[in-house]
Amino acid sequence: MSGVDAAQVRGDVPETEYVLSDGIFRPRVPVQHQEDAYDSRGVVLLRQMQSRHFWYLGRRRFLWNALQRHLGRVPARSPGPRAIDLGGGAGGWVSFLAGQGRPAFGELALADSSLHALETASTLLPASVSRYQVDLQRLGWRDRWDLVFLLDVLEHIPDDRAALRQVLRAVAPGGLVFITTPAFQRFWSWNDAVVGHQRRYTREDLERLGHELGFRVLDTRYFMFLLSPLFVLGRLMGQPDLSKLSRDEVWALVERSHRVPSPPVNALLRAVFSLETPLGHHVSFPWGTSVLAVLQKPEGSSP
Repeated sequence: MSGVDAAQVRGDVPETEYVLSDGIFRPRVPVQHQEDAYDSRGVVLLRQMQSRHFWYLGRRRFLWNALQRHLGRVPARSPGPRAIDLGGGAGGWVSFLAGQGRPAFGELALADSSLHALETASTLLPASVSRYQVDLQRLGWRDRWDLVFLLDVLEHIPDDRAALRQVLRAVAPGGLVFITTPAFQRFWSWNDAVVGHQRRYTREDLERLGHELGFRVLDTRYFMFLLSPLFVLGRLMGQPDLSKLSRDEVWALVERSHRVPSPPVNALLRAVFSLETPLGHHVSFPWGTSVLAVLQKPEGSSP
């Protein structure tokens, strides 16, 4: 660390001020990040998966379609909407958005609690993308962002309600929040435990959370429906007893289970998953291994 590089401070509310240091906006109050839960090996693995794995590519396609369908609901702003990916890790989704050329963002940002993830992302993201180290329990912004993404993040947070309350405060009136999470508690597996999930969600869970906190719920729908039989089959084949494994053995298991499949298999699974984008936004799947929610902060609301 070289300390503060510039006397540039973004303090939209007095509770949290962000100071630019080494290219990253950092809060004056240090962020508590669990390095053991999300270490450098995890960042490297995540980056590989975000760029090549059929699941990440399929989710990206599904989410991009949802964004295109709902973007017109956001109040017009010059030079464009301000968007942030909270808990975006290695920056795969933000990198994709930056490469689309549309919409023209007024600001595009990546946020995470991990400095290592943010530093690693610098080699992937264009210089125009802002990077923020954040604590989801203490974002500190008020009416700051027009588009907020929480992609497979909420399930990691012990107090999801408090985190969403912070997000509601941070999003501008009329702005949108896109949430994806693992779906259905009955699909819980060793993988949920080892990556630090607190829970899995149903559509009803996210709708209830949204309504109770004051959001307008625009859409909820399941995805990863067509490939869910493979997911269930994997669970039926048995699950390891993590209590009998060392930390290195657990990590080796994670690496094996999260590696990108061989090119032919990855291409086939990606093709099947891609069918869900046209289908899943016109037909409501009865289940899936993941769920999407699109929430809007009512105009005239500023908690």
